[in-house]
Amino acid sequence: MNTKLTLTIEKEVIETAKKYAKEKGQSLSEMVENYFKLITVNRRKNIPKELSPKVRKLRGIIKTDKNFDYKQVLTEELSKKYGV
Repeated sequence: MNTKLTLTIEKEVIETAKKYAKEKGQSLSEMVENYFKLITVNRRKNIPKELSPKVRKLRGIIKTDKNFDYKQVLTEELSKKYGV
């Protein structure tokens, strides 16, 4: 779930950060979120990850045979794609 966060930062820093984010193909929000994730990684390891509501709705809608080997299928498809 995304939540809005208001920050007070020097205008010049924001402008420079926006240019940097654009060069990297990210939004400024993504950059800030990734930074926060990086600096809090040790604290977040103990928190079990929850599925987003959208993913929870999708869970279990695809049915496969019990003997379906997704690793084999993945290997075959990657071999086709990359010609290995």
